[in-house]
Amino acid sequence: MSKIKILVIGCGNMGASHAKAYHQMDDFEICGLVSRGDSKEKLNHKLGSNYPLFDDYELALYATKPDAVCISTYPDTHETIALKSLDSGCHVFIEKPLAATVAGSENLIKKSEETGKKLVVGYILRHHPSWERFIEEAHKLGKPLVMRMNLNQQSQGFMWDVHKNLMKSLSPIVDCGVHYIDVMCQMTRSKPLSVSAIGVRLSNEIPSDNYNYGQLQIRFEDGSVGWYEAGWGPMVSDNAFFIKDVFGPQGAVSIVANKASEAGKSDDVDSHTKTESIKVHFSELDEKNQFTKKDLWIDMKDEPDHQELCNREQRYFLKAIKEDLDLSDHLADALNSLKIAFACDESVKTGKTVTL
Repeated sequence: MSKIKILVIGCGNMGASHAKAYHQMDDFEICGLVSRGDSKEKLNHKLGSNYPLFDDYELALYATKPDAVCISTYPDTHETIALKSLDSGCHVFIEKPLAATVAGSENLIKKSEETGKKLVVGYILRHHPSWERFIEEAHKLGKPLVMRMNLNQQSQGFMWDVHKNLMKSLSPIVDCGVHYIDVMCQMTRSKPLSVSAIGVRLSNEIPSDNYNYGQLQIRFEDGSVGWYEAGWGPMVSDNAFFIKDVFGPQGAVSIVANKASEAGKSDDVDSHTKTESIKVHFSELDEKNQFTKKDLWIDMKDEPDHQELCNREQRYFLKAIKEDLDLSDHLADALNSLKIAFACDESVKTGKTVTL
């Protein structure tokens, strides 16, 4: 197969990282960079390249006739751009969430099936060996599980602008929550039964019908429970912004990321995937109710950084195209986590528990 011509639509944080991956991979050839602002010029300069630049994605699709498209725009644009790309005969890599609505996500999955083109969603943690190990260790803890996770971001400057733009279409517990809801579902391998969530709007700079802090709780069929919280903005506390742990009858597993948790790093995208080490605690007691085993520390110092994780995502996208992978489970999981996240959003706005 000749090189895959790929059009990069959206050149912000994630779009730039994906473009860098394509730029370095022999199997891809970037045929254009698309953005409404000057991020495409900055990206071209950063890559030391001279890729064609476009303000309009439809014009870019017509002019470059790509084999594949990478979509890293704001969520409320995902459905329209992806549908147009699939109809144009392109494979699509799209940043999470798949779309800004459940119906929109279902439309994209249906269109992918109709066109026979691959649709891959950017669930970056599924390509992270440390998170794979975290989930693997959680499976050894017995049932039910208690899962506790958060990612609060004390943002300012450029990142606060990014967050405000994101909140024009989605809340933090939907945009970020899909990652960690997906992790919880992988840990329990059980059906979620209901969700309850709370949220609060802490800034007049965001839409009146949205909120920049939210916390959700999920109940699973096997008795497991989990919570996740996410807050964005200059007023958000960065104390203990990064909590990722789970415990069950046999003990506990926790991600310990001391460097990632340093003050001033909570809105740094690279810190969001850091693990550094995994702590495994064993609950077994002797006849004197003393622990029989010491905690086990698993050193993850050689873990991939954010850019390498994006490289791995794109290698998976390439594999899906070249080997004609069946992505039905991949898309079903993406849709499932989004449905749960939107149910949490509904719970915030109605003040009621939502049965799934």
